[in-house]
Amino acid sequence: MSDVLVVEHVAKRFGALTALRDVNLRLAKGEVLGLIGDNGAGKSTLIKIICGYHRPDAGRIFVNGAEISLRSVDHARSVGIDTVYQDLALINELSVYHNMFLNRERLRWPFLNNRRMRKLAQAHLEDMGVNIPDVNVEVAKLSGGQRQAIAVARSVYSDATILLLDEPLAAMGAKEGALILDLVHDLKRRGEVSIIIIAHNYAQILDVCDRINILQHGEITFDKATADTSIQELTDLVVSEYRTARTRRAG
Repeated sequence: MSDVLVVEHVAKRFGALTALRDVNLRLAKGEVLGLIGDNGAGKSTLIKIICGYHRPDAGRIFVNGAEISLRSVDHARSVGIDTVYQDLALINELSVYHNMFLNRERLRWPFLNNRRMRKLAQAHLEDMGVNIPDVNVEVAKLSGGQRQAIAVARSVYSDATILLLDEPLAAMGAKEGALILDLVHDLKRRGEVSIIIIAHNYAQILDVCDRINILQHGEITFDKATADTSIQELTDLVVSEYRTARTRRAG
């Protein structure tokens, strides 16, 4: 598989704080990569650099083989990179279909083409296997899993080819989490979207991801196919880092 995204020697500082020291990461076409690490390891900073929100202080980023300097989130979206955060960026008071076309509304000048947006939203969600009984319902009335699915579907149908999911399963029950995992499995089967998932639940990560990276001390310290690792190995590595940090603080 060819790499759709390559991160080389990326570093980022915030004043005296070094968030990322020397990050090297790759994402193949159609691959689902799990990114794990302790709180404060720099995972969110890395995602924000890849999506154009932060500029790196050093390093290079390649998208489909071409080096690119991402100037903004909109610039990243224009080259096919989109992010779904925990807060989803959905507007609870708006309908499902209005959220699906948020900031890219279809017009029938000078009015919104609501009929067209409703039809397309229903078709997109059905195509992805997302069961929303009525796209006219307010997003606030849906479950967490359904809202997350809408946010993912919106990114996919805005032509994203690289999708970054920041803690998509956080604070979800088993049923809601299963909805999102099924959605990621379906996207993986299609092979049209490459995905990076930040998560803390190793069982879920191993279930859906092709490969695992661990971010520690501002660097990727672990890179293995899921078939070659286990929950125990991942847990041991993170616990070892935690114990080392405690020992340093105690000393």
